[in-house]
Amino acid sequence: MTTVSLVLGSGGARGYAHIGVIEELERRGYTINCIAGSSMGALIGGLYAADGLEAYKAWVVSLSRLNILSLLDLTFSMGAIRGERLFNKLSEFLDDSAIETLRIPFTAVATDIVHQKEVWFQRGSLREAIRASIAVPGVFTPVIQEHRVLVDGGVLNPLPIIPTVAARSDLIIAVDLNSKSLLPEISLPDYSMGGIPLEDGFAAHQAQHRSPEESSKFDSNLDIIMNSLEVMQGALAQYKIAGYPPDLLIEVPTEVCQFHDFHRATEVIEVGRQVAAKALDEMEARAQRPGHI
Repeated sequence: MTTVSLVLGSGGARGYAHIGVIEELERRGYTINCIAGSSMGALIGGLYAADGLEAYKAWVVSLSRLNILSLLDLTFSMGAIRGERLFNKLSEFLDDSAIETLRIPFTAVATDIVHQKEVWFQRGSLREAIRASIAVPGVFTPVIQEHRVLVDGGVLNPLPIIPTVAARSDLIIAVDLNSKSLLPEISLPDYSMGGIPLEDGFAAHQAQHRSPEESSKFDSNLDIIMNSLEVMQGALAQYKIAGYPPDLLIEVPTEVCQFHDFHRATEVIEVGRQVAAKALDEMEARAQRPGHI
């Protein structure tokens, strides 16, 4: 039995890929005995540790763009969205457990913008920890705790590897959602959306995303914020990887979907599964070579 400390990075809707990675690890018999996550990685990791991931997946694969919009409650103070409707919905999949009582050690990373430092949540309310970790600046209102103002963990640490070291697992596997690698050729499930095969819709999205004309346009200030965060988090993730290289790095290309494409769960989960399968195949093949230590 190979044990894994799993590091789940930030990256908006690409975080759905974490679900596919977890499913592939479990399918191969790996045991996840520690998780650290930032932003969307904290949400998926927390759901897994609290046994709420299966129900969450069933919900997100059913979401349309209109469903997403209906969950957003706009405000004009400190962020575009209060997020109460969304977090009330997420509470259906997350009981308010204390982090220290979860079945595996879990760390959610947030950013304290008053003191300009990372905050690791390893005890206390799981819901509050996740709420702080996913508070994207300019999008969701921050979490205010006495002397701290907490926002998205990806602001300082989009790939929190260090919190997993103490678990002493056989492997540290990190999932980077901000990779600039090319999307590999993959086979997506044969579903349909609005009469258009999902594969065709996905391919069309990628072709549009790679178009120089389209990639230089932003529909709104929100797009500018999201793309700025992507650039920042991509650079920070590389520093984290260089400082403490994981045993296996699973790279999810940014071209999989845009930061706010939360209606694309089905295909993004499948991308995560197949990218993980490819990386694990390569790692396992290396381990079987003569002379491998």
